[in-house]
Amino acid sequence: MDRETVRALVERLNRDAAQIAARFGLSYHSIEAERPRVRRRYGVCYADGRIRIRLRHNATGEPLKYSSLVNTLCHELAHLKHFNHGERFKAFYLRLLEYARREGLYQPSRRVPGSSAPTRSAGTPPRLDRTSRPEQLTLFG
Repeated sequence: MDRETVRALVERLNRDAAQIAARFGLSYHSIEAERPRVRRRYGVCYADGRIRIRLRHNATGEPLKYSSLVNTLCHELAHLKHFNHGERFKAFYLRLLEYARREGLYQPSRRVPGSSAPTRSAGTPPRLDRTSRPEQLTLFG
Protein backbone atom coordinates (compact mmCIF):
# COMPACT_ATOMS: atom_id res chain seq x y z
CA MET A 1 0.00 0.00 0.00
CA ASP A 2 1.50 3.34 -1.00
CA ARG A 3 1.86 6.36 1.29
CA GLU A 4 -0.90 8.33 -0.46
CA THR A 5 -3.42 5.52 0.16
CA VAL A 6 -2.39 5.34 3.82
CA ARG A 7 -2.65 9.13 4.16
CA ALA A 8 -6.10 9.19 2.54
CA LEU A 9 -7.43 6.36 4.74
CA VAL A 10 -6.10 7.94 7.95
CA GLU A 11 -7.53 11.32 6.95
CA ARG A 12 -10.95 9.77 6.30
CA LEU A 13 -10.83 7.82 9.58
CA ASN A 14 -9.94 11.04 11.43
CA ARG A 15 -12.96 12.84 9.93
CA ASP A 16 -15.27 9.98 10.83
CA ALA A 17 -13.75 9.64 14.33
CA ALA A 18 -14.27 13.36 14.97
CA GLN A 19 -17.94 13.07 14.00
CA ILE A 20 -18.56 9.99 16.15
CA ALA A 21 -16.58 11.36 19.11
CA ALA A 22 -18.44 14.68 19.00
CA ARG A 23 -21.82 12.92 18.99
CA PHE A 24 -20.92 10.81 22.05
CA GLY A 25 -18.81 13.32 23.98
CA LEU A 26 -15.58 11.37 23.55
CA SER A 27 -12.12 12.85 23.47
CA TYR A 28 -9.15 11.19 21.79
CA HIS A 29 -5.62 12.32 21.01
CA SER A 30 -5.09 10.94 17.50
CA ILE A 31 -6.05 8.28 14.96
CA GLU A 32 -2.98 6.71 13.35
CA ALA A 33 -2.14 3.85 11.01
CA GLU A 34 -0.81 0.82 12.85
CA ARG A 35 2.72 -0.21 11.95
CA PRO A 36 2.74 -2.45 8.83
CA ARG A 37 4.27 -5.43 10.64
CA VAL A 38 1.54 -5.63 13.30
CA ARG A 39 -0.59 -8.67 12.50
CA ARG A 40 -2.19 -9.79 15.76
CA ARG A 41 -4.77 -7.05 16.19
CA TYR A 42 -6.97 -4.75 14.14
CA GLY A 43 -6.60 -1.77 16.44
CA VAL A 44 -5.45 -0.55 19.81
CA CYS A 45 -6.48 2.30 22.11
CA TYR A 46 -3.89 3.66 24.49
CA ALA A 47 -4.65 5.31 27.83
CA ASP A 48 -3.38 8.65 26.48
CA GLY A 49 -6.11 8.65 23.80
CA ARG A 50 -4.00 7.54 20.85
CA ILE A 51 -5.76 5.05 18.59
CA ARG A 52 -3.95 2.93 16.01
CA ILE A 53 -5.79 0.99 13.34
CA ARG A 54 -4.33 -1.69 11.08
CA LEU A 55 -5.09 -0.71 7.48
CA ARG A 56 -3.67 -3.73 5.63
CA HIS A 57 -4.72 -7.33 5.18
CA ASN A 58 -2.16 -9.68 6.75
CA ALA A 59 -1.69 -11.96 3.73
CA THR A 60 -1.96 -9.56 0.81
CA GLY A 61 -0.96 -6.18 2.21
CA GLU A 62 -3.97 -4.68 0.43
CA PRO A 63 -6.17 -2.14 2.21
CA LEU A 64 -8.93 -3.61 4.36
CA LYS A 65 -12.52 -2.75 3.45
CA TYR A 66 -13.43 0.65 4.82
CA SER A 67 -16.38 -0.85 6.72
CA SER A 68 -13.90 -3.06 8.60
CA LEU A 69 -11.81 -0.01 9.44
CA VAL A 70 -14.87 1.87 10.76
CA ASN A 71 -15.86 -1.17 12.79
CA THR A 72 -12.40 -1.17 14.38
CA LEU A 73 -12.60 2.60 14.86
CA CYS A 74 -15.89 2.27 16.76
CA HIS A 75 -14.44 -0.54 18.87
CA GLU A 76 -11.41 1.55 19.82
CA LEU A 77 -13.48 4.70 20.43
CA ALA A 78 -15.67 2.67 22.80
CA HIS A 79 -12.53 1.94 24.83
CA LEU A 80 -12.26 5.65 25.57
CA LYS A 81 -15.31 5.23 27.81
CA HIS A 82 -14.89 1.59 28.90
CA PHE A 83 -11.29 0.36 28.93
CA ASN A 84 -12.34 -3.32 28.96
CA HIS A 85 -14.55 -5.75 27.00
CA GLY A 86 -17.39 -6.00 29.50
CA GLU A 87 -21.11 -5.72 28.89
CA ARG A 88 -21.20 -1.91 29.15
CA PHE A 89 -18.35 -1.71 26.62
CA LYS A 90 -20.21 -4.01 24.20
CA ALA A 91 -23.43 -2.03 24.50
CA PHE A 92 -21.62 1.27 23.95
CA TYR A 93 -19.64 -0.13 21.01
CA LEU A 94 -22.89 -1.24 19.37
CA ARG A 95 -24.36 2.25 19.90
CA LEU A 96 -21.33 3.78 18.17
CA LEU A 97 -21.53 1.27 15.33
CA GLU A 98 -25.26 1.86 14.86
CA TYR A 99 -24.72 5.63 14.78
CA ALA A 100 -21.97 5.15 12.18
CA ARG A 101 -24.38 3.02 10.14
CA ARG A 102 -27.17 5.62 10.32
CA GLU A 103 -24.74 8.37 9.28
CA GLY A 104 -23.49 6.31 6.32
CA LEU A 105 -19.99 5.91 7.75
CA TYR A 106 -20.34 2.16 8.32
CA GLN A 107 -21.70 0.20 5.37
CA PRO A 108 -20.94 -3.52 5.70
CA SER A 109 -21.77 -5.85 2.85
CA ARG A 110 -25.12 -7.54 3.03
CA ARG A 111 -23.63 -11.03 2.63
CA VAL A 112 -20.30 -12.71 2.99
CA PRO A 113 -18.90 -13.55 -0.48
CA GLY A 114 -18.73 -17.31 -1.06
CA SER A 115 -20.92 -17.98 1.96
CA SER A 116 -24.44 -19.23 2.35
CA ALA A 117 -24.84 -17.13 5.47
CA PRO A 118 -28.20 -15.35 5.60
CA THR A 119 -28.29 -11.64 4.96
CA ARG A 120 -29.69 -9.25 7.50
CA SER A 121 -31.67 -6.14 6.90
CA ALA A 122 -29.86 -2.79 6.89
CA GLY A 123 -31.41 -1.75 10.23
CA THR A 124 -30.39 -4.85 12.16
CA PRO A 125 -27.29 -4.37 14.33
CA PRO A 126 -24.59 -7.05 14.25
CA ARG A 127 -24.76 -9.75 16.90
CA LEU A 128 -21.92 -10.08 19.38
CA ASP A 129 -22.21 -13.63 20.56
CA ARG A 130 -19.63 -16.38 20.43
CA THR A 131 -21.58 -18.63 18.05
CA SER A 132 -21.69 -16.40 14.95
CA ARG A 133 -19.11 -14.47 12.96
CA PRO A 134 -20.07 -10.82 12.44
CA GLU A 135 -20.42 -9.73 8.84
CA GLN A 136 -18.05 -6.83 9.35
CA LEU A 137 -15.14 -9.27 9.43
CA THR A 138 -15.48 -9.63 5.65
CA LEU A 139 -12.29 -7.81 4.69
CA PHE A 140 -12.51 -7.25 0.93
CA GLY A 141 -15.04 -6.37 -1.68
